[in-house]
Amino acid sequence: MDVVKWEKNDSVAVVTMCNGENRHNPSFAEGMLRCFDEILKDESNHAVILTSTDQKNFSQGIDVGWLLGRKQENDLDSIKKFMYSMNNVFKTILLYPMPVIAAINGHAFGNGAIIACACDFRFMKSDKGFFCFPEVDISIPFLPSMIAWVKKAIPYYKFMELKLTGKRATAPELERDHVIVKACTDQTDLMNQAMEFAKTFHKRRGIYGEMKKRLNKDVIEIMEKEDPVFIEPLFIMVEG
Repeated sequence: MDVVKWEKNDSVAVVTMCNGENRHNPSFAEGMLRCFDEILKDESNHAVILTSTDQKNFSQGIDVGWLLGRKQENDLDSIKKFMYSMNNVFKTILLYPMPVIAAINGHAFGNGAIIACACDFRFMKSDKGFFCFPEVDISIPFLPSMIAWVKKAIPYYKFMELKLTGKRATAPELERDHVIVKACTDQTDLMNQAMEFAKTFHKRRGIYGEMKKRLNKDVIEIMEKEDPVFIEPLFIMVEG
């Protein structure tokens, strides 16, 4: 069973995370990269929506169980490979030559919130779900590139508040702070609003991709030069 799949709606490709809490592990990274690669091959696709089938969760972020299991087995190579794979997912979204729109239909925690920030635009439903960076409470610091691209999605004052407190933000709050385009009333409204917005895009891939490449140039440089400093020694979890 696929943990990520996609389907076409006219000019919009809808990528759906379909594994419950949609925890990020090697299978998740592989599924995301496969879907985005397939979507790119269809020249009639002009926008992407990223969402989830789960009624409660958009994505709960890193599969901590998988991560701790690999750590206990001293399988450090698998952890490093996974971290680089997730960076490839983020890099793909950051440089994708068409708009990528997150339709946040439930809880977006940790890496789930971060992947929403990697998207170009965000919609979120108001009746269920929080947006949260719990890393400060679970002792997993952001990689340098994560800080860089989250700052492109969230005003700095709001990012500092969310990152250093671990508080849970609601859709109306995020709309007020311009983190999301729209706080939607429910699931139906969320998908309708996201789809309506996505279908306004018919930009040429060449110029769209080049604009995103230039906008995110500094982020990609940080990812390639600074992240390995923390990934290679696996300084991704802090004790105490």
